[in-house]
Amino acid sequence: MRGNTQTITHSQRLNIGNVLYSLWNRLGMIMILLLLCVVLSFTAPNFLDTANLLNVLKQVSIIAILAAGMTIVILTGGIDLSVGATVALSGVISVMVSSAGVNPIIAMLSGVLVGYAVGLINGFLTAKAKLPAFIVTLGSFTYVRGLAYVISGGYPIVLQNETFKFIGGGSIFGIPTPIYIMSLVYVVIFFVLKYTMFGRHIYAIGGNEEAARLTGIKVEKSLINVYSISGLLAGLGGVVLAGRLFSGQPTAGQMYELDAIAAVILGGTSLTGGKGKIIGTIIGVLIMGVISNGLTLMDVNYYWQLVVKGGVIVAAVLLDRLRGNSPA
Repeated sequence: MRGNTQTITHSQRLNIGNVLYSLWNRLGMIMILLLLCVVLSFTAPNFLDTANLLNVLKQVSIIAILAAGMTIVILTGGIDLSVGATVALSGVISVMVSSAGVNPIIAMLSGVLVGYAVGLINGFLTAKAKLPAFIVTLGSFTYVRGLAYVISGGYPIVLQNETFKFIGGGSIFGIPTPIYIMSLVYVVIFFVLKYTMFGRHIYAIGGNEEAARLTGIKVEKSLINVYSISGLLAGLGGVVLAGRLFSGQPTAGQMYELDAIAAVILGGTSLTGGKGKIIGTIIGVLIMGVISNGLTLMDVNYYWQLVVKGGVIVAAVLLDRLRGNSPA
């Protein structure tokens, strides 16, 4: 009888551990975000002001757009290191086209299409040529940035068109335009991942690429589409950033790829692929944005902010490793 009681007790402990582990996976990052907000409401002046909260959302909007594309890439088990450089090239191209007197809508679309082209090349080399995504996108990280410098001559190109400026610096009903764009991107990606066949294919490829291929999924086509979408969203981010800065800058987007990756991992998407949700990504983006904003409000030296950001990236990878180890 005593042995049976001990066995039941042990089983109950395992069940409690599994429940707590499941709750942490689902709500852990939300709890951390709320805790950060509570702490900063006492330590950072004006943190909870409506203007500051809108500013946080506006500031994170570009990284959030990049992170949305990065999420679907990482869900397949891949990586995209080129998004920051694509932001720069897309911004430069779109502003140059606008400066030539072209309709601002067409100018902005040109920047988005440049991003799509970069992603398409990355996807083709990864899926068709079977090159490692890390190497492919590391290469494009370099040559895309180089193209931005070559085309611009290394100098910012000033944006003159007011319609273009509205995309990054305007507002509707008091809410900055980039927040609307960011929200629309997340609604679309959420729908794609949850309700479409393509979304199911993304998870299947990340879970087991060979098994996905054996079940009839066109893995190569799906991967090309995934990297193309990531590039397209990076292009969109570049256009929005150019509108915010009122210029196309070849130096724009530096380190954005690392911020996007960290946000995705903080949000619960596994680096090995197959596990994660887009809602988690936006939580990860907000955590990084709140930390950065709070440190700025507390007048923390920028160099120390870099130290903290580096720590957050390491913590994100550590969390990803811990998530792979169930307490059962």
